[in-house]
Amino acid sequence: MGRLLLLFLVLPVVELALLLRVGARLGLVPTLLLIVITGVVGAALARRQGLAVIGRLQADLQAQRLPAQPILDGVAILVAAALLVTPGILTDIVGFALLTPALREAAKAALLRRFERAVREGRVKMHVHGEGDLRGAGDGFGPREEKVVRDLDDPPEPGR
Repeated sequence: MGRLLLLFLVLPVVELALLLRVGARLGLVPTLLLIVITGVVGAALARRQGLAVIGRLQADLQAQRLPAQPILDGVAILVAAALLVTPGILTDIVGFALLTPALREAAKAALLRRFERAVREGRVKMHVHGEGDLRGAGDGFGPREEKVVRDLDDPPEPGR
């Protein structure tokens, strides 16, 4: 929580200082145009890449594959879009970096390594639940209940 608070306090101050320096060199109008153009271009790129990711996600789901990569790409593109519509120099740099496929892959790999390390160190615990109650015995998924579906117009079966 402390890092997040620090990020929300320090980042705006750094962004403001950078914008003031850029404004002093370029002037007010070019600096404002820079902010608007990076926001519009970034939003358009994020939209385009986001639609491509949605297509990959749908293809994975139709092929009954776990869509882990498209989900991670989608999250990265969403973060990139948020950073690009936020006025600032550093946020634009990070946002455009996340829209670059090679840099996004590197960021995803780093995030995965960090997550794996947290799991190994016990800072994050994962529980996977299958169908049924895990406390049951057998295949690890516990007892499965067979569901019987019948038409209400059919006569009831004997013994039921």
